[in-house]
Formats: sequence, C-alpha cells, structure tokens
Amino acid sequence: MATVEHTLVIVKPDGVQRGLSGEIIARLERRGLKIVALKFARVTEEQAARHYAEHEGKGFYPGLMAFITSGPSVLMVLEGPRAIDITRHAMGGATDPLTAGQGSIRGDFGLEIGRNLVHGSANAADATREIPNFFAPDELVAYERALDRWIIE
Repeated sequence: MATVEHTLVIVKPDGVQRGLSGEIIARLERRGLKIVALKFARVTEEQAARHYAEHEGKGFYPGLMAFITSGPSVLMVLEGPRAIDITRHAMGGATDPLTAGQGSIRGDFGLEIGRNLVHGSANAADATREIPNFFAPDELVAYERALDRWIIE
C-alpha cells in the first residue's frame, strides 16, 4: 500500500467567483482523494504573506497578495496515496493554463497564469508548511470510507 499524504488545495477567488468550486472539488474527489478538512474563507493578509513568503520582493508579489485576499476561497486538505502528485496532475501540472494538459482543471478553465483557479502543494515539505497556515490540527478529520478498498490497493 502506498504512503498516504496530505495536500493543501485552494480554490482561489477566481474559481469561486466563476462558480467552479464544486466542479474542482468533484474532479479531485472522483480521482479518489478524500477531503479531510474544508472551509470557505477569505485568506487574510497574514496567511497570504506566510503562504507566498518565497515570492516576497519579486515584481509580481503585490499583485499576488492583492489577488489571493480579494475575495473568498475554498480551502481544503485532501488525503490519499500520492495525493500531492495526483492533485498537481489533476490541476494540469503547469501554472500556465496554456501549457496545462487538456482535461485538467487549469487546461479546461484557465486563460492566464495570474488567474489559474487553484493552488495545490508542490511537494511534501510545502504541504507540511502550508496546511497549518490555514487549518488547526483538530480541523483535520480522520475517518474511513467504505469505498477506499475499491480505490486503494
């Protein structure tokens, strides 16, 4: 059996405003990933600064900060074997919707890099850093799904 991972996913303000939250969540659930935390909230300036700390000082940073805090987002933690890679693949891999794979979230619904609808942790270290920025440990719910035996070896 593969190691179970957690990953942070954010349906960004553009995805919420365009009414794509349900579609994005459904695509990730249909892949077999399990939602263990979910909330609808506006990302605060403090959360955004921690989340995008690696980009501070870059020319696009102010616009990035303004965008992610501009409206509500759907924040969730997904769980599953290879959850990070599976989520990144479902999103389209590339941040640019033009080069994201057709059939992916960004490839199907995005037009520009700055409005690419969704964030997913890039790797395990990022997931470990990102999840506590948006969720307290007691907000992650451990549970078994009867269908997991049909999804996970």
